[in-house]
Amino acid sequence: MGLSISAGLWPNEAAVLDAQTYMELAGRLRPAFLELLRHEQMSASLAEPLGRVYLPLAAWVNAQRQGRPFVLGVNGAQGSGKSTLSAFLQRILREAFGLKVAGFSIDDLYRTHEERERLAREVHPLLATRGVPGTHDVALGLSLLDILTGDTSSRVSLPVFDKAHDDRAPEKEWPEIEAPVDVVIFEGWCVGARPQTENDLLKPLNELEQRDDAEGTWRRHVNAQLAGPYAALFARIDRLVMLRVPSLSCVYEWRSLQEDKLAAKAARAHQHRIMDSSGLKRFIMHYERLTRHMLEEMPDRADITLYLDEHHQFTSIHLNH
Repeated sequence: MGLSISAGLWPNEAAVLDAQTYMELAGRLRPAFLELLRHEQMSASLAEPLGRVYLPLAAWVNAQRQGRPFVLGVNGAQGSGKSTLSAFLQRILREAFGLKVAGFSIDDLYRTHEERERLAREVHPLLATRGVPGTHDVALGLSLLDILTGDTSSRVSLPVFDKAHDDRAPEKEWPEIEAPVDVVIFEGWCVGARPQTENDLLKPLNELEQRDDAEGTWRRHVNAQLAGPYAALFARIDRLVMLRVPSLSCVYEWRSLQEDKLAAKAARAHQHRIMDSSGLKRFIMHYERLTRHMLEEMPDRADITLYLDEHHQFTSIHLNH
């Protein structure tokens, strides 16, 4: 049995690194950690506390895959740190364990702007806004997973969604990777989500639903997508990790920080800011129903839940057996 490394956070029963191995890996990976932190515009002081969580998690992933292609799902509300966790895990699994790793976000599966405009006309106007189940190209996601975990060598392009333009980037800009890989990290705000009951859908949850979906057409369509196409996509996940935020108010605050980063990037590219404060509040209302649902029910079934506090710090780690 390995030792618990992460200052009391990592469950002893899930620890697969002994103290000496952990220290060796931490020292070897520190330059990579610092590089990633600079890229994510995060303080270098976070290298050590993040390492105490991410290194044991990567070792756990490596142990779980049992010599076959493995799909790790990473769920978390907007701004929770899914992309950061995915980036660190990919780097650790490559450099510390010598694995071939691919990572992509459910955000990069968003349907094109034109496709969502068609859904808005034919199904419900709220489907013009990216985010909820029904606004992703599930078939593209399934095809990607088939290739990345298959047994045929090939080059595959990973899709990219350009949030500054609210549309899929041209295919010539999609990065290529050699398939198959050992581990796929599939992250996203609704990855692994399950549908609600009909009774849960009866009443509008917020101002957006009250004003624009009073009859429930939109939320029932979203729920039907979760019960159908998305269930098939999420069934491809071997293990699920959840980053659990403490409240929905944190989602708005942290998503605002993300928006600031996107705005700075857009300014450098001479583009406009994507959303102002009022636009962001309305945008998050699209996500509120399913986010609240996942915060309530997913920790009971996720393989590992990483709990965060209001300051974005890990407070506990729960392992479901």
